Amino acid sequence: MDSNQLTWSDFEKVVIRVGTVIDVLDFPEAHRPAYRLFIDFGAPIGILKTSAQITKLYRKEALIGKQLVAVVNFPEKQIANLKSQCLVLGAVNGDEVTLLQPMSKVKNGLKIS
Repeated sequence: MDSNQLTWSDFEKVVIRVGTVIDVLDFPEAHRPAYRLFIDFGAPIGILKTSAQITKLYRKEALIGKQLVAVVNFPEKQIANLKSQCLVLGAVNGDEVTLLQPMSKVKNGLKIS
């Protein structure tokens, strides 16, 4: 078995949820072009903030109201002057990131498994 493989119990520890972007701000303090995202994951998680390097493919205005998929149980991570509270998931192709999104609107906070 490859030493990089996760066990099933490892995967079960990762909490991946759907949330809706409620605000997007520029993030000029970041080392690479990025936005500050505020994402509503519903109760009991609430609104979490993060940084996302998605400026190549997405405009701020187009992100408002979009549902995204994110890991919500990492410890906070300091990114410049922002404490990131979740990790938005996307397919990475060089400096282009395509966000993972549900195909249909779903309830905020639904678990991905």
